[in-house]
Amino acid sequence: MILGLAANRLHHHTEDAALFAWLRACEAGIRELQLGLHAVGRTHDAIVAAGMLQGYRPLVRYPYGRDGGLMKVVAEVVGMGEGRTLDGAIYLTDPVDPSSIFPEALALKRQCVIHGKPFLSTVASARDWIEMERIHAGLAPDPQADRFHDHGNQTLALIAHDACKQAMLDFADRNFDVLSQFRHRLATGTTGQRLNALAWSKGWPEGQPWVQRFNSGPLGGDAQIADLVLERRCHRAVFFEDPHVARQHEADIQLLERAVTTATHDAVCVTVPSVAQRWCDAVRLRAAR
Repeated sequence: MILGLAANRLHHHTEDAALFAWLRACEAGIRELQLGLHAVGRTHDAIVAAGMLQGYRPLVRYPYGRDGGLMKVVAEVVGMGEGRTLDGAIYLTDPVDPSSIFPEALALKRQCVIHGKPFLSTVASARDWIEMERIHAGLAPDPQADRFHDHGNQTLALIAHDACKQAMLDFADRNFDVLSQFRHRLATGTTGQRLNALAWSKGWPEGQPWVQRFNSGPLGGDAQIADLVLERRCHRAVFFEDPHVARQHEADIQLLERAVTTATHDAVCVTVPSVAQRWCDAVRLRAAR
């Protein structure tokens, strides 16, 4: 498996920056998985300068972002033929860095969603993904990742745009056992209404909400959940986005995404149904070990 890798300057210009925190936590797992990392120029150079991943051949340097490095990552997520196809991307974004809203940055997420590949924009998401893949590879659970599986003390947000609501309902139906482990579940508008109806049909106590409903997205539900993310009161978001439709409340959606990247060490965000399913399967496998 090969991922594109990029990090805004904030995340690699000091010793305790997010990129290095992720590598310190996950270097052993990266090596166990033999994960290919095709890193955009400055991100690659920062890793080498910090003395991390020494001698690791699957770490490959791409051009600087200004020379098209991130554009190449986007193209290879789409697929450029044998040897030039990426399985997803890690892009540790700085919510106040203008480059995080450059066309290539926005296109990277969109193409990951369209092609069903992981897009990991926070340290927590990238750490959680490494553990998920380790579990699927048959490796023993990493105790450092236990906090990402402490679901009984965590809050989960389930959000879906109109074209994705059925996908969210199908996901919740298949994985009701895993999602019910969370201490609290949140949802916006109609999605929350339909999830509660599903839960009651599956035997959840009638009249007791399975999810706490917030406003619909256009009426500020995304902003309400973003506030909980910023307060570290919402720990994981499963957010099924429709990449093909322009939405009037796009600013609210971006607000939630910005909140997630602000809480980079604490917030896990999954935006692709196949990746969300793989996470649920890993939760069951990990618990069985």
